[in-house]
Amino acid sequence: MREQIKSEFTSFDGAKVVYRHCPSQVKGVRRAVILLHQEHEHSGRVIHLADELGLSAFDFFAWDARGSGESQAAGGDAPGLNALTRDLDWFIAHIRDQYGIAIEDMAMVAQSVGAVVAAAWAHDYAPRLRALALVAPAFRVRLGRSGKSKYLTHDKERARNHAADPLVTHSIPEWLASNLQETSERLVLDAQAINVPLQLLVSGDDAVVQREPQDRFFERIGSLIKERHLFPGFYHDLLGEKDRAQAVSKVRAFLMTRFQQQPVIISQLNADKRGHTYDEAERLAWPLDPDSEHGKHWEHLRSRLRWGGKFSEGLRIGIETGFDSPSSLAYVQRNQPQGKWFIGKMIDRRYLESPIWQAFRARPHYLKAMIREAMRRLTAENVPVRVVDIAAGHGDYLLEALADPAHGRAESIRMFDSDEANVQQGKALIKAAGAEDIATFERGDAFDMVSLATLAPKPTLAVVSWLYELYPDNKQVRRSLEGLAAAVPVGGYLLYTNQPWHPQQEFIVRALSVPGSASPRVIRRRTQQEMDELVGMVSFRKVDQYVDPWGVFTMSLAQRIAT
Repeated sequence: MREQIKSEFTSFDGAKVVYRHCPSQVKGVRRAVILLHQEHEHSGRVIHLADELGLSAFDFFAWDARGSGESQAAGGDAPGLNALTRDLDWFIAHIRDQYGIAIEDMAMVAQSVGAVVAAAWAHDYAPRLRALALVAPAFRVRLGRSGKSKYLTHDKERARNHAADPLVTHSIPEWLASNLQETSERLVLDAQAINVPLQLLVSGDDAVVQREPQDRFFERIGSLIKERHLFPGFYHDLLGEKDRAQAVSKVRAFLMTRFQQQPVIISQLNADKRGHTYDEAERLAWPLDPDSEHGKHWEHLRSRLRWGGKFSEGLRIGIETGFDSPSSLAYVQRNQPQGKWFIGKMIDRRYLESPIWQAFRARPHYLKAMIREAMRRLTAENVPVRVVDIAAGHGDYLLEALADPAHGRAESIRMFDSDEANVQQGKALIKAAGAEDIATFERGDAFDMVSLATLAPKPTLAVVSWLYELYPDNKQVRRSLEGLAAAVPVGGYLLYTNQPWHPQQEFIVRALSVPGSASPRVIRRRTQQEMDELVGMVSFRKVDQYVDPWGVFTMSLAQRIAT
């Protein structure tokens, strides 16, 4: 039996996460397999794979996911499934830094809900993982049967141990059940964004999770290297089944093959010219035949919106000014339902509670948190905090994050925007904040590589928020990034945002394009891998990332490295 060392790491919010480590039994190149347990369980119930896979030259790591086993939860609960994916990102970074194992030399084997977490991490964080094996992923759970040992395995001894284990829970926490389904639906719909070499193992007699979304996920996955195996008669705990040697051998063969070959990286730098996000944007930009069934469907929805606009204040503003206009976005940000009579307020509330608007309202909070994290890192490294924001809008979030004495003040804040109205509004906000000693606001072009490269004094933190998302051309974005790379010294940071997912994109393009009004533009989504690749091409290395609970917006922090 392999040696097991119990350790812990501190995650992004201070939570302590316990894990088990089985060191490699062979000296030489360090390689690792990360094991993620299924719902209700903990690392002690999956670490047996370190022996059964027979990969003696690999380190094995298995965690007790936040709120499971011996790991802490935040106030008794985890703050959403996206917290687990961020925990996983921090766990991988901990293994990389603590044990000297590159992410390209890691593989992951994840079961059930752990497989959903792994898939979400692969989608949202775009890691350069060597291989990913998903075992009976819980994309759609039969909640009444989850956690009951009689539905998990034919191995009677393992079932008895599961029922008696004091560290096993027997119900899915409310926070997990509430957004497991919506995260799973997003992953299945946008599986093309994942291109890590992937293996899917499916239980043939699974009473805990449904098989159909697993099949849809596999069919849509963007990986060039993928394989799928069905195990007739197997229950949900596929790698804990009575005859699990059949499944374990498939995982072992997959991992061995992947490590015998060079890592497979599918570049996304030309995704603005071809690929699924390009095709999606082209399809949405093409006008529908008004006489087609599809065209009539959206015209019906548009007529309903026009009717709703007679009562709902938010719909009225959107119809008159455009749903992406400053007036409309300001109304959404206020989040105070208004309208004629009870029905108007009811329609308005439903409009304001749409997923895209919830994510839009949450974005400034998380952006400010990431800005403060960059400031904390610079301060810890005794580097002066000199900030530039090349498309600041009004600059309110930047002033709130960096000009507040309660959180520490930056040495200097330079803000630019191409809109003169934004510049004047920003200057007024600087004055109101009493930040005239450290902050300036000027008109500027965020895509002028020369002016960015010659910024003086050189910024130690460059911020680009909600800009590149609006421009589909990667060459244009790269010119801007090259200018910032020339300006930011080695050790400085770049904070950049992205929108890899849009839950209502067709609805906004088709239904909110009301004839006679300003039509919403079609924004081509960039996968996180595509955005990270553009940043990496100019010598920035991503060190942290936040994904909102809906998977819509990401905020990433990258450090300038020597070329």
